[in-house]
Amino acid sequence: MERKIKLIWDFKGPDALKFAEHHAIHLKEYVHAEKRNITIVDFQQLAESHSIAYMIVNDEQMRQIRDILKPHRGELYEGS
Repeated sequence: MERKIKLIWDFKGPDALKFAEHHAIHLKEYVHAEKRNITIVDFQQLAESHSIAYMIVNDEQMRQIRDILKPHRGELYEGS
């Protein structure tokens, strides 16, 4: 099974959730415009003032997408 990476953009402050939700929209637009084979793009509230937008990519895609979209961080994705 191919290794998957969760690319993460962090947002902090009172409007963090709104920013993360909006950023996820732009990530989905990128996936569609570039015809990428990426099915998981979403956002999540981690705390009252910390939310993230993220996309799950395979190891092969990670470097190119990282260099183009400049996520704040990444981690191994263990989901399905």
